[in-house]
Amino acid sequence: MKSYELTYIISSEITAEDAELESKNIETFIQKKEGTILKSEKPSPRTLSYLIKKQSSGFMGILEFQLEPEHINELKEKIQKNNRIIRHMLIIKKPAKIQKERRIRKKPLATVEISPIIKTKEKIEKTNKKVELKEIEEKLEEILSE
Repeated sequence: MKSYELTYIISSEITAEDAELESKNIETFIQKKEGTILKSEKPSPRTLSYLIKKQSSGFMGILEFQLEPEHINELKEKIQKNNRIIRHMLIIKKPAKIQKERRIRKKPLATVEISPIIKTKEKIEKTNKKVELKEIEEKLEEILSE
């Protein structure tokens, strides 16, 4: 058995109860042909975006079912002969494929540079030296004399 989805629009010239009767007729036809109904939405009134057979509104219904492929042509003929159904679309529902998990690029770990650490240690050692007052005075004289 294959899975199918039938979307149909019923003429707005009939009442909502008659539209439900039409959808029940389709469901019973499928069940008579040993099909199973998976999901059924009641026909609801919709405004059409463009005219279909000179009508601007209709009752739209959706029906998901499983049926043997030999009986699909009979179902199509029944729908086409019905004057109340102004438009229909029958789709074969394929099972969803299981998708592989996408690979994600891993960012490389941050590299630690050893040289800045050594430089900072050297700076610390240089600043820890005791500076005598004479050295400071000599430096000041050099700077001011220039």
